[in-house]
Amino acid sequence: MTTRRPSGHPAAARREHVLKEAVQRRLLDPEQALLAAFVDLDGVEASVTALHRAFPDSVDALHTFAAKANCLVPVLERLRHLGMGCEVAGPGEFAHALAAGFDPARIVYDAPAKTRGELARALELGVALNIDNWQELDRVDALLRTRPSRSRLGIRINPQIGAGTIGAMSTATATSKFGIPLADDGNAERLLAAYRAHPWLTWIHVHVGSQGCPLDLMAEGVAKAVAFAEQVNDALGRRQITGIDIGGGLPVNFADDTTDPTYATYADRLRAHAPALFGGGFRVVTEFGRSLLAKNGFIAAHVEYTKTAGGRHIALTHAGAQVATRTVFMPEAWPLRITAHHPSGAAKHGDPVPQDIAGPCCFAGDLVARARPLPLLEPGDLVALLDTGAYYATTHFQYNSLPEPAVHGFTVDPDGTVHFELLRPAQTTDDLLPAPR
Repeated sequence: MTTRRPSGHPAAARREHVLKEAVQRRLLDPEQALLAAFVDLDGVEASVTALHRAFPDSVDALHTFAAKANCLVPVLERLRHLGMGCEVAGPGEFAHALAAGFDPARIVYDAPAKTRGELARALELGVALNIDNWQELDRVDALLRTRPSRSRLGIRINPQIGAGTIGAMSTATATSKFGIPLADDGNAERLLAAYRAHPWLTWIHVHVGSQGCPLDLMAEGVAKAVAFAEQVNDALGRRQITGIDIGGGLPVNFADDTTDPTYATYADRLRAHAPALFGGGFRVVTEFGRSLLAKNGFIAAHVEYTKTAGGRHIALTHAGAQVATRTVFMPEAWPLRITAHHPSGAAKHGDPVPQDIAGPCCFAGDLVARARPLPLLEPGDLVALLDTGAYYATTHFQYNSLPEPAVHGFTVDPDGTVHFELLRPAQTTDDLLPAPR
């Protein structure tokens, strides 16, 4: 099953309409705003709705947003109002989640290298913790001996079921850095003993990976966690493990404007592999990030210069590794669609010409596309990098001390009126300098 983005008209026309409005209102300007990112807030709401609908009311589920995908406080606030919790993987994301007003009971802390101070604060506030390793388990045990906590506590397991097509995004390999490897000699018995010794361990967490991971592989990993939870409960003679955190990681289609796979499709695969997850015996937490926001955003940048080299057309733009880091360094794994536009924002038409779309960073590999067939770009034109609502502009790479671009949210009324909301102002060069002493 596939779904299309929300709006009264196709996604490409909606983007073009928004881009024209952004140019007209000088949110993009060849002198003052060379680069900007845009988040479709209507689309975000539709994605959240689709996620909630994929899990029936019979499942006691808390859907958390993985803050790493877009940690801007106004975005997190909007997600909170839409009924989401928040998953964080470090003190910065934790601070953003609290600033966005999330109830600590709806925050999940997943960082693999949590300090004693981070653990103590999470326990004090009642934030859920997924314990990554044996040493962290000892730290939590020691802290709980000195203070009570309302936190939901569980252990992250690695089901060791293999990798998807992108090794760097696969977290359930035999030697993954995440979690306690379930299949390693003696670990299943040691985990059972840990749950027996610590009645406050009432959850189990698993996350197989994200982009490049097939749905059946992800669902198989969840099934391993559910089976182990039932094994623990049977061995202890009590229902000690009451919740399964199934992580996130739904892959994103970067090929066109369809959303494929959908949350409903993934839920169907989960039912096939882990039916007990839907039986009412376990509470469920999810941690989706990229799949909620990626297709709900784009980055637009001005073309500063054009040239040819060795017969290849090159467009030098203001969007490069600083906002498209993964695409620049791993282009085969993270290709982006790019559209060409006139300075007005109107779509540019014409015979496609192979062109390198280059960024402003001072190294030769700073290319967001190589030999990409597009209408021939000229100075002053705009390029749009699609499906960049997650990561990208909000995970800035400060190469050459390039400043962060502005991020604008937008909604579109049925009559076509566009409303913009500043989610993050553009950095200035002054912002990059240390404060005066």
